[in-house]
Amino acid sequence: MLSRGDDWIFAQNIGHVVKFLGLNEATGPVLSPVQLMERMDLFVRTAIQIVPQMPDSLLLTEVPNRPRSYLALAHHLFRIPEGMMEVARGALLVNDMLTGGPPAGMTSSASLGVYGQQVLAELHAWWDPKADKSGTETVQTYYGPQQLHELMERMTWHCGQHVRQWFMLLGMAGLTPAVTLDDAAFAGLPMPTNVWDG
Repeated sequence: MLSRGDDWIFAQNIGHVVKFLGLNEATGPVLSPVQLMERMDLFVRTAIQIVPQMPDSLLLTEVPNRPRSYLALAHHLFRIPEGMMEVARGALLVNDMLTGGPPAGMTSSASLGVYGQQVLAELHAWWDPKADKSGTETVQTYYGPQQLHELMERMTWHCGQHVRQWFMLLGMAGLTPAVTLDDAAFAGLPMPTNVWDG
């Protein structure tokens, strides 16, 4: 949150921050909606391959610097694109919709991978036949109305960040990821500098 006197904003959108501060800076996504979908597809496909590599015995381990299990992280990773589609179809983005945790029956790495495959199929069923891929539709979020294009960028880098984290978790477990991503996979996205907060 950012405040000045009685005015405030959530500071979840850099364009809103720039406007709030009265700066004369160009903002907005670098990548087009089509490019963002290509990256989201890459991140989800990568996760489908690397998430099931984690031994089930480690899924209740907490990630560094946060009270979140590996199981919850993997579910969240796939929930991000699923939530994006729900918001694009008219739902209000609220934080809890992405962080509620997996359903009771989703307790194994294999079941997480199946969930990821379902999300990927839903993603293409939503995007591929979409006539207007400009991303100019307005969607509703807890931090105010946004263009779909802006939401797509936020959700894409967010998903990509968790893929980066999963690579690190596999390394911590002494496992070699089945696939890897180079820096080009993250180019043009406002990725955090660090893989983990703190």
